[in-house]
Amino acid sequence: MDFIDGSVVGGGIIGKENRKGLVLDNASIGKELAVHVARLRECRQCPRMHPPVVSGGPVKSRVILVGQAPGDKEPKLGRPFAWTAGKTLFGWFGEAAGLSEEEFRSGIYMAAVCRCFPGKKETGGDRVPSPEEVLKCSVWLKRELEILRPALVIPVGKLAIGQFLPLRKLDQIIGRRFKATRDGYHFDVIPLPHPSGASPWHRMDPGKSLLKRALRLIAGHSAFIRVKGRRVL
Repeated sequence: MDFIDGSVVGGGIIGKENRKGLVLDNASIGKELAVHVARLRECRQCPRMHPPVVSGGPVKSRVILVGQAPGDKEPKLGRPFAWTAGKTLFGWFGEAAGLSEEEFRSGIYMAAVCRCFPGKKETGGDRVPSPEEVLKCSVWLKRELEILRPALVIPVGKLAIGQFLPLRKLDQIIGRRFKATRDGYHFDVIPLPHPSGASPWHRMDPGKSLLKRALRLIAGHSAFIRVKGRRVL
């Protein structure tokens, strides 16, 4: 993937090309996405992962949020970012953009690097997915990008950021907008730190100030503004 600093202006669309080069209208996009999510929920490719698959559902949107992997509460509650990290994340968007959790979930497609709970480490804490697990699960994200053709991708946390940008220190990437290209398709990437309570990075400077800058960039992005106006596609 190529990337550069910069910005693009998103616009409304009537139809988009799928991977076969055929132009799809909004109804067709919705059908393809619904089929995709149904197949995703049936996935059991990784024996060390703990199903079920966690999905935010087939939300048509030009904004995709990409998390890392669900925790142990998300499979039980049936939605991504359902616990304490989610409260922090949705609090950020409520304060910066005036968007409630319900509005966020209904207006933005929520993806992840891995969609099942990886399990716990012997030493405590959640296990980090292996490179093989990340690779297997990457086909789902690739397909979502093909179907939705987002104008804005918001990766949350280092594992998610690393799927779109070369890994660097957070203070070198948070608070900036990048233009990415995948399979000839262009979109903006605005990374966020993970809202975990275990990390103090986003609660003290420079992380606190950079987080606010990133949220301002997201809130001012044309694709995100359309979500607020309930004109998603």
